[in-house]
Amino acid sequence: MTKKIAVINDLSGFGRCSLTAAISVIAAMGVQPCPLPTAVLSAQTGYPSYYCDDYTEKMEYFRSEWEKMGQHFDGIYTGFVASEQQIDQIFHFIETFDTPDTFLLVDPVMGDDGHTYAMFTPGLLHKMKRLAMNADIITPNLTELALLTDTSFEEIQMIEDPKSLIERIVNLARSLCENGPSNVIVTGIHFTDSDGVRKMGNLYVTKDEEALVAFPYIGGSYSGTGDLFASCLTAGIARGYDIPATIELAGEFLEASLTDSVKEAIPGNDGVNYEQYLAMLTAGPNEDV
Repeated sequence: MTKKIAVINDLSGFGRCSLTAAISVIAAMGVQPCPLPTAVLSAQTGYPSYYCDDYTEKMEYFRSEWEKMGQHFDGIYTGFVASEQQIDQIFHFIETFDTPDTFLLVDPVMGDDGHTYAMFTPGLLHKMKRLAMNADIITPNLTELALLTDTSFEEIQMIEDPKSLIERIVNLARSLCENGPSNVIVTGIHFTDSDGVRKMGNLYVTKDEEALVAFPYIGGSYSGTGDLFASCLTAGIARGYDIPATIELAGEFLEASLTDSVKEAIPGNDGVNYEQYLAMLTAGPNEDV
């Protein structure tokens, strides 16, 4: 039977992010994405102008109708939320559809590069912490990891030695594992290796293990790369793939997409040229990595 993932995120007409990214990636990996839009936007919020239709009040209709249908989800995946009220709606959704064989993956979207997004408030952080601690897997970037652990982002950024940087991130991620998610994947870690090569890595952390999957830094900052990564991971977990191997696959997919986008000088707000590389995902990961 086809696996199903409830994907709770916004839908943006331009920007190659959120539900646009999630639907295509999850479907390419042989899993059915079931979108629950939190908002419908003409374009993602990085553009200078956009129209946004807030779906907070409509989220309950999706939940109640799917409950009437007797639907079951193998996974629930949450991305961008615009308000504390939307997190309340997500908790209600989880109460309805969470089962012993349903996993919850939370991408705690709150900021990047040391800056929080416009919708951020202390109240939203409080509720996002609760949501993250109820998850099985979370995928914060460094900014979001700092927010979730009440740590200074600047303190993390000041660590120049790659080994010391990774150790610090492992300790912060593992502190979340103690009473919350069993799997923390910290994304977008930039560092320079011993050969002087700039790299970007994703760090997988559990209570007992850690694994860094790194690739040469391509350059550029693009909309939706976090959504693409989390979507690969969600579909891989639903298929029963090994998590580190799925992280490796997602990294290879993003490396190819980013390389093409930099070559073609794609504007950052437009997102990466990932569509032609979806075939990389269909066979699944090499689990011998």
